Amino acid sequence: MTDPASDQRYGEQSGALETGVDRVLLIDDDRELCELVREYLVQECFYVDLIHEGRHGLEQALSGKYDIVILDVMLPGMNGLQVLQAIRRASRVGVLMLTARGEDVDRILGLEHGADDYLAKPVNPRELAARIRAVLRRLRPTSTGDGHWTPEPVELGDLYLDQGSRTCRLGGTLIDLTTTEFDLLVALAKSSGRVISRKDLVRAVLDREFSPFDRSIDVHISNLRKKLGLLPEGVERIRSVRNVGYLYAQHLGHAAAHRNIAP
Repeated sequence: MTDPASDQRYGEQSGALETGVDRVLLIDDDRELCELVREYLVQECFYVDLIHEGRHGLEQALSGKYDIVILDVMLPGMNGLQVLQAIRRASRVGVLMLTARGEDVDRILGLEHGADDYLAKPVNPRELAARIRAVLRRLRPTSTGDGHWTPEPVELGDLYLDQGSRTCRLGGTLIDLTTTEFDLLVALAKSSGRVISRKDLVRAVLDREFSPFDRSIDVHISNLRKKLGLLPEGVERIRSVRNVGYLYAQHLGHAAAHRNIAP
């Protein structure tokens, strides 16, 4: 049953349902912060619902009503990481985690459990809005001029990436990737055999400027390595190049068989 004390919807936003603006679910028990964030996001043309505890937040996050969920780690009843895990078992809705400043463990765990991005508290509302838009852009394929999206698949050895359905297959087996992991893998695969700097990956995949203290890309790379494993030849599929970035290693014997891969 809905807990009225934990659920706040606002009549002045009713027009948003008719205009097709993006719907945001903010799950955080800091009511003052929620009010401030909501006020700013509404001005930025988002529709915002607030929930202040984990279990009801999870219920609403899985309702299909929202484009993105802003999720605090510290929640009563069911903490944010538990909520995130439950969301990811059933949904690919965008999730942006809020973590306490300096809590690197929470940030890493959030990304490992499938968060699309994170922000440390105290939250800058302008940066939050920018991060929300960046996640939503990654979730939505770019349309062609006639409104139809007809992307070509990326095929590289035993790896097959269908950009239309945003699915990944490895040796014919479906691999479950988050939105960010999929986009990161596409970027690496399209430049297989070449190093891409962390700075370029952050700009291309996370859609923001690079910060040397931001380890998000490294965590996503770690997740991909765990999910994809080694190449059939037994070598590392995604290699680190110290102080430079990452590369997707070419299949031995398949270098000439690349299709739809940038030169």
